[in-house]
Amino acid sequence: MDVLTPEQRSKCMSHIRSSDTKPEVFFRKALWNWGIRYRKNVKKLFGKPDIAIKKYKLAVFIDGDFWHGNDWKERHFSSQEELLVSYSDFWQKKIRRNIERDKEVNEYYQTAGWTILRFWATDIKKDLNGCIIKTIETINRLKNT
Repeated sequence: MDVLTPEQRSKCMSHIRSSDTKPEVFFRKALWNWGIRYRKNVKKLFGKPDIAIKKYKLAVFIDGDFWHGNDWKERHFSSQEELLVSYSDFWQKKIRRNIERDKEVNEYYQTAGWTILRFWATDIKKDLNGCIIKTIETINRLKNT
């Protein structure tokens, strides 16, 4: 049961960003500082990657842990019953659909010959340099093929 009125929930949800989140901005700034040039949130590309480097056919997605289901069942709940009480059917369906959509996007790019990198927002917060290094190594590998 939601403790907020529909108007309050709508206001809260309207403040959730779908792009330019803090992890995305930190990642992009670091990538730019390394001299890597890219396009962000390219609407013409399927799934609207957070970062796209068309020259190397590289799509980078930075996924929010909650919205994209990073261990969402095990993460905060000690039992399946707690999960079911805490996440309404709406949220369970939404998160499951986001996970399915991510798989569809991955399959699309793999079929099209692109390389995909996906980072969790928490990974960027914990180890930004590691994520940047992985991206640069991927770019260097793609340059040589």
